[in-house]
Amino acid sequence: MFLALLELRAARGRFLLMGSVVVLVAALVGIVSGFTTGLGDDTISALRRLPAAQLVFSSDARSDQFARSLLDEKTAAAWRADADTETTPLGVAITRGTTNRGAEVDLAAFGVEPGSFLNPSVTDGDGLTDGKPDSIVMSAELADEGVRVGDTLIIDRLGIQLRVVGLTERSAYGHVPVAYVPLKTWQRIRFSTPGAPASAAATIPDQFSALALHAPPAKTSAATLDARHSTTTLTKEKAYEAAPGYTGERVTMNSIQIFLYLIAPLVVGAFFAVWTVQRQPELALLRALGASRRRLLAHTVLQAALVVVLGTAAGAVLAGAVGLLVGEQVPFSLPVTTLAGTMCTVVAVGLAGTVLTLRRVTRADPLTMLGASR
Repeated sequence: MFLALLELRAARGRFLLMGSVVVLVAALVGIVSGFTTGLGDDTISALRRLPAAQLVFSSDARSDQFARSLLDEKTAAAWRADADTETTPLGVAITRGTTNRGAEVDLAAFGVEPGSFLNPSVTDGDGLTDGKPDSIVMSAELADEGVRVGDTLIIDRLGIQLRVVGLTERSAYGHVPVAYVPLKTWQRIRFSTPGAPASAAATIPDQFSALALHAPPAKTSAATLDARHSTTTLTKEKAYEAAPGYTGERVTMNSIQIFLYLIAPLVVGAFFAVWTVQRQPELALLRALGASRRRLLAHTVLQAALVVVLGTAAGAVLAGAVGLLVGEQVPFSLPVTTLAGTMCTVVAVGLAGTVLTLRRVTRADPLTMLGASR
């Protein structure tokens, strides 16, 4: 160990250069991980917070189910009778609105029954009730954009006026802040025609995007009920893929992260391969003095571990600092557990790169190398 530290001190310029590369790789992996988690939260956090085990969609909607699926009350009643579990309709639609104070916002309107298990809890103001059909409970993200409890939100092109009665926790769908409205109000937003007369409200269909199940069906399997009622049942986690852009974003960010994991061992391995070649005479001398191959291996692995671990730790600090710097301006989320797991992976793949150099270390021949160096 003493010799390993001595070499680190003697060649500190080279090891600092290598360490700085590890710092940058680790920081980049951490930052990409933060954006991956943040983008995922900004796409599906509202779905993740739904207290539902499964979601039922129409069978003709094979992708983007929240936008393409439509179910009616007849199907919901049949499901409710056969599934023997608590169910409630859910409507999802992205729209725009302007408050009476001039704040323009995009919002994902989630239509729920006020008395159902999907009715959101509020952190400020009042919740949705049957007595206030034109009320709306908004996510805290909309408050950041200038919407306040007590404001009147007018849906663009439709003229539907909604009274902001409450505030709930931060949640988003498809990178758009979520607002909860009564299901009847959601149907007006989803199916109303811009410029249509008020009498047309009577023709609005009694449909919704999905049927939320509080627990899986108790009597009959979901597959059997799907075949019986021409529906498709997905677990809540599987339904994340129905959110716009979620799958593509995950594939893109995970691909970048995987390539960084592949780059790390190659960079570390290349450095220590060159370093091992340069100190072949010293390795041969140590063998001639009686050092075992096991000791030389431990010597090399210790140097690699110090460089990789210290560089990764510095990279983790840098990634965390970037997260604090960007704050809530961009979708970035890097929990301690995610950061720790990511950095442990960087350390593991970095040390794996040193395996490329171990064979040359063990092949150091004292007689041949000492004779060759004369």
